[in-house]
Amino acid sequence: MIHTLAATQEGTLLFDLPIDRLNDPDIAWYWVDFDQPAEQETNLLADFFRFHPLAIEDCLHFLQRPKLDHYDGYTFFVVHALNQMTMEAEEVDLFVGSRFVVSFHKTPSAEIELIRSRIRASENHVPKGPLAIAYTIMDKLVDNYFPTMYKLEDELGEIEENTQGKTIRQLMDQLFRIRGELLHLRRTIVPMRDLLYRIINSESLSQSREQRAYFTDIYDHLLKLTEMLESNREMTADMRDSYLSLNSNRMNSIMMTLTVITTIFMPLTFIAGIYGMNFSYMPELNWRYGYFAVLGVMAVVGFSMYAWFRKKGWFDNR
Repeated sequence: MIHTLAATQEGTLLFDLPIDRLNDPDIAWYWVDFDQPAEQETNLLADFFRFHPLAIEDCLHFLQRPKLDHYDGYTFFVVHALNQMTMEAEEVDLFVGSRFVVSFHKTPSAEIELIRSRIRASENHVPKGPLAIAYTIMDKLVDNYFPTMYKLEDELGEIEENTQGKTIRQLMDQLFRIRGELLHLRRTIVPMRDLLYRIINSESLSQSREQRAYFTDIYDHLLKLTEMLESNREMTADMRDSYLSLNSNRMNSIMMTLTVITTIFMPLTFIAGIYGMNFSYMPELNWRYGYFAVLGVMAVVGFSMYAWFRKKGWFDNR
């Protein structure tokens, strides 16, 4: 589907204008949005707009890294939206010239739909041109990174407080899931940050000081997101190490307990093994108090070893 918006020389906005009327002399600039276009609509990129084949190829094939390329008469941008459900990046392509902006996306874009609805609802507020439209799209895409970041931060807070009383295994599974989602975010946020840095320092884009300030604002948001991302990644690493250390300490305590029990019973087992041998001539077997004497010796040995281990502090380290 193709959506069009055009501004006349007098500042009037025209919606859903046919493509063939966009080059009329009374049109100051226009925005064409290719929303999940069919093949016939996609062909207009080459047949009507005459965009460079390499830029069209970037629109149609694979997921490109955020970038900008300068061509004669326009600049081509690849920016990324974030799917809130899958945490995957979704490509949005922009062709920005002096009197047009063309957006192209194969997947639905709630951000672009929201921008178009707001412009339609406030017809008296005419955007200041194609670069302003491009800025608004990028700004809205970046703003929608924040809810996902805040959601992950809240989950990390719950893990740190362990308010739900989960086991260490459950917490570790949740922690590694969050760490994986942060990695997905990083693959989107960092390239977008680099792209905005190129935009605000590009000499090829005809930006006024005011327009550059707007793009700088997006760059500041991406810097904040990057700092939050790195901080949360460090937090997940610290929490992972803490849980691994806690689990290791717990295992050491269990092994120490088992070792103490085993060590105490070793001499007792040795004594029981001696008197369990089936020899005919064992004097203690015929002694009236032999059974009680052996039990007494075993009790003394066991208690003595327990007292010795306690003196050495083995029970204090558990």
